[in-house]
Amino acid sequence: MKDNNIGKSKEKLEGKFMSSVKVGPKGQIVIPKEARELFNIQPGDTLILLADVERGIAIQRFEMFQKFSDQVFGKEEI
Repeated sequence: MKDNNIGKSKEKLEGKFMSSVKVGPKGQIVIPKEARELFNIQPGDTLILLADVERGIAIQRFEMFQKFSDQVFGKEEI
């Protein structure tokens, strides 16, 4: 299996990950194992997809988005 990790340096940056992924015929992507482990993403977890034409696409854990939303709308102190 081909390693698609970008930046082949032997020195890894703590808490950082970057890789290329391919989009399947149904528009699906596979989050690489290393990224799932780094962010503790488990089967069945809910993720939020944020997209902006100029800035690109980001994926965030639902819990982090919910916490941010609660702070913005006053349900939780900042």
